[in-house]
Order: sequence, then structure tokens, then C-alpha cells
Amino acid sequence: MLTTPKPRPKLSVVSPCYNEQGCLDELYRRVTAACKAEVGNDYEIVLIDDGSSDGTRSLIKELSAKDPHVVGVLLSRNHGHQLALTAGLHICRGERILIIDADLQDPPELLGDMLRLMDAEKADVVYGQRDERKGESPFKKVSALLFYRLLNRLTDTKIPVDTGDFRLMSRRTLDELNRMPEQHRFIRGMVSWIGFRQVPLHYERQERLSGETKYPFKKMLRFAIDAISGFSIVPLRFATYLGFICSILGFIFFAYTAYS
Repeated sequence: MLTTPKPRPKLSVVSPCYNEQGCLDELYRRVTAACKAEVGNDYEIVLIDDGSSDGTRSLIKELSAKDPHVVGVLLSRNHGHQLALTAGLHICRGERILIIDADLQDPPELLGDMLRLMDAEKADVVYGQRDERKGESPFKKVSALLFYRLLNRLTDTKIPVDTGDFRLMSRRTLDELNRMPEQHRFIRGMVSWIGFRQVPLHYERQERLSGETKYPFKKMLRFAIDAISGFSIVPLRFATYLGFICSILGFIFFAYTAYS
């Protein structure tokens, strides 16, 4: 028996969650209010539990059981923010897709501004560009500033500075993103690489509602290495030159030893 596929909702909101028990109820409340104000009941909220060790998984189950707009994705273990986000992006069905972190540093209430800007500019991507980062340490602010400027010096793909994954995308942009086979993913860079018309929405990033950052220095460093190695041939070129120099030095020392 043939089944009729469900029509796409106008909007999908995708949010990866790792130990966000203290934020989840407020995230759900504010995202739901923003969606209803802009698209009525034609939306879905995709919450991905990235192997949390607190009550996040149970809360996602409760929300999805009581509200048919909520889609819970429960990963078997902690895979990291970018892969958890990738899982949600493959599952969501909306014509437009809003990516937002669960910590509420990026206000869901900007959804309306993003939708209107996308229509006015006929854009495929509206990305949030931070004018201010409240509640973050001077080290994190400076390291982020230097990272994006270094990345743009090393790559041919220009990635907007002072941005994260907070963005609104068209379905055709997401379809292209989902076709990309990268395993170590840097999604904001991949979206920039895809092309289409992409415009910024300037805003002030807020403090975390609850809990601690999920990106300590070790994870930040690994994230930066994945981004640079994924979008620049400079590390490969450096390794090639270094190998060539070492080979020459090795040959010189071998010739000298044989001569002696």
C-alpha cells in the first residue's frame, strides 16, 4: 500500500544538547513561542541528546511525548557537537532550518528578524554575527578573534568572523550540506563553502542560562585543528616541505658518513 509522505513543515529548529538539563525547559518554552509567533503551528523542534550524563535525555523524551512538534534524537554516546548537529540536520524536514545551541546564548527571539531578512535579501543563509559576547572570558574572546582571522588567511573559503553555527538556512542549502561526506565536520565553514547568497544578522550574544561551557581549551584546540586542516592545504604543504627538507638532510648525513 502506498503511503503519502508528510508535507514539510515551514520551519525546523535543530538544537544539539549535551548536559543541558538546566536549560532545556526554558529552551523549549522560548523556541516554541518564537515558532508560533512566526509560522503558527507549522514547525518542528529537533532536540539531539549527545550522550548526556545528566537528565537531558529524560527531559527530551518527556517533551517529545507531550508535544508532537518535538522530535527527540537520542545518540548512543557522546559524539561531539558537530556530529550531533549533523544527525539533527539529516533528520529535520523543514523548508527552512534554524540552528541554535541549547544554552540560549543565541536568542530564539531573533527568528522573526532572520526570516524577514532572508525574504528581503532573497538569501539562502542568514547567519548570526556577534557584536558582543557577554559572559565569556577575555581568553575565549581573544582566541576566537585570532582563530577566525587566521583561518581566513589560510583558506580560500572566506568564513565570516565572529560567527558560530547560529543561522537560518534554506532547504536547498541544507540538502547540499547533507551531501557532503566529511567525517570531521566544521559546519559553519562547510555552509560558507557551499555558496548561495549568505547575509549577516548582527546581535549581542548572551550569557549561558545554566551550566558550563562544553568547549574547554582542549576541545577548542581540536576544533580549530579540524577547521584548519579541513579548509586549508597549508598544513599539507608544510608537511610536504618538511619531509623534503628532512630527506635532503638525511641524504647529506648519509653521504658524509659513507665518505668518512
